[in-house]
Formats: sequence, C-alpha cells, structure tokens
Amino acid sequence: MVDIINAVTLLTNYVLLPGMTYGSHLGLGALGITLVYGILRFSNFAHGDTMAFGTMMTILLTWGLQALGISIYPLPTAILVIPIGVVIASVVVLGFDKFVYAHFRQINAPSVMFVIASVGIMFVLQGLIRLIIGPENQSFADGARFIFTAREFKEYFGLSEGLSIKVSQLMSLGVTTILVASLFWFLYNTTTGKSLRAYSDNRDLAQLSGINPDRVVILTWVIATALATIAGVLYGLDKSFKPSVYFQLLLPIFAAAIVGGLGNPLGAFVGGFVVAFSEIAITYAYKRFLAYLLPEGMEPTTLVQLLGTEYKFAVSFLILVIVLLIKPSGIFAGKTA
Repeated sequence: MVDIINAVTLLTNYVLLPGMTYGSHLGLGALGITLVYGILRFSNFAHGDTMAFGTMMTILLTWGLQALGISIYPLPTAILVIPIGVVIASVVVLGFDKFVYAHFRQINAPSVMFVIASVGIMFVLQGLIRLIIGPENQSFADGARFIFTAREFKEYFGLSEGLSIKVSQLMSLGVTTILVASLFWFLYNTTTGKSLRAYSDNRDLAQLSGINPDRVVILTWVIATALATIAGVLYGLDKSFKPSVYFQLLLPIFAAAIVGGLGNPLGAFVGGFVVAFSEIAITYAYKRFLAYLLPEGMEPTTLVQLLGTEYKFAVSFLILVIVLLIKPSGIFAGKTA
C-alpha cells in the first residue's frame, strides 16, 4: 500500500500538478487566441509576443517596486502591478489595431491579410522586447517560493517520495479559476458580453441591432491582451521570463485553441489542459513510478520515456496535426472562417 501511495505522490508531483499549472497558462493564452478569431475572424500570430510584452512591462514595474522596498510577502510583488502591465500592453495593441488592422477592416480585406499583418506585428514586438529588456533569462519572482517542500512532505508523512507545492502553482490555478469564471459570466450574463457574442455570430445582424463594431473591436483586444498578459506573468513566475520562450509557446497555445475548437472559448480552455497533460505525460520518465508498482525484480532498467523533454513542443505539433486530420472542428465545434 505504501508503494502505491509513493507512486501516486510521485506522479502528482511531476505530472498532475505541473500539468494543471501549465494547462492553466495555455488555457488563458488559448482563450485570447480564440476570442480574436471568433470575433475579429483571423488568427493572431502576435499573441505569443503580446504575452511577452505584457509580461516585460510587468517585470519592469516589479523591479521598480522591489527597488523601493515594496513587497507583499509571501506573494510575489508582480501581483501588484499586473493591472498596470495590462493597461500598457492594451494601449500598445490598440495602437497596432488603429494603425494596421483598422485599415484592412475598412477595405474589407480577406483574413489572410490580417494574418500577415499579425506576423509583422509579431516581429515588431520581438524587436521592442529585445531592445528594452534583452534576450536573456530574467527573474522577477520574489516572496515565498514554496507552500511546503518535498522534504517537509516526506518527513511529515514518512514516505519515500515527497510532494512540493510552489506559491506560483497555487496562484496560477487560483487566478485562472477566478479569471475564467469571471470571463464566462461576463460573456453570458452581461449586455456587453452578449453583444460580443452576437457580433461573433453574425456581424451584419449585430450592427443592424445597434451594436457598435468599434466598441466590440476595442473590448476584444483589451480582453485578449489582459488574458495574454496575465498568462505570461503567471508562466514567468512559475518558470522564468525569456522572450524566445513566449514565441515558442505560440504553437501549444494554437494547438490548444484548435483542439478545443477554434472560436469556442470553453473548448480553448479545455484544450489548454489537453495539450499540457499530453506534453508532460509523453515526455515524463516513468522508471521510478513503475518501480513502485511492479513486483521486485521486474523494475524497468530504462527511463521508460516515450519522448525526451527536448521534444515537448513536437508533441503539440503532433496533436495539432492529428486533430486537423481527424476532427478539424475540434472537441467542441468551433467557427469556420
């Protein structure tokens, strides 16, 4: 029985808890992607770098507070300035919309033109981020690191395996739960949220009903940017901040949105967890886990790892291809362009 508990603890520590945390980050990112696609009808390839830009602004503000000796121990100081980071990132994104996307809306350009424009904006944001903060790894987490450590867990329960829970993990899950619940309540229970959904379903009919398309566009960008910034900050607190990593996150985020059904908010959030658990479960080495469950003498001698951790993003690509081949509409029926 003790061996089973050790095996479950091991799997929880290295697969279940990290999967839930990473899934919350991908889910928030995918929600932003799917809102832009569902309402503005194009795939925003600048979303990953929007995450990086919003996170960078939050980091700079956090460093300012840390220099002044301001903290909210045991929570990270970054929590205090996330709203300001969201505002700054939203202003920048709305500037891009005014000077780039608005022109294409006026001439009724095809979706591919918006996609190409988003790729250009992606490179502009990458250049700005590297110019301002540089391409290196940046750490901005402070406060307590762990709620309890693996050593404390092992000593308390007398087990061979320990379970550690980081403050950043619990915060990611808590903030994501509150944010997603608030977003769905907003979309389905407020007049403004219903206007966004109506515009998404039928633009012409929505405008005939008196819905202001300019207001819809602004709200969409602000919500998507807020989700991107918060997801980026939570990811940075859990891991670290490196601009190139946020560009790489674009693949699993798009995979999550497509797996759930592009244009479907609920599907995007669920897809984030599907992709996250797939990446972690496929690249995890099960040698120690199986050693607890198998009879003595039958323990595996290899790592029992389907793929190395360096192929983590390849798992997202594989999931994306499989879904597009088998069920292009995703788990939940998404929108078509």
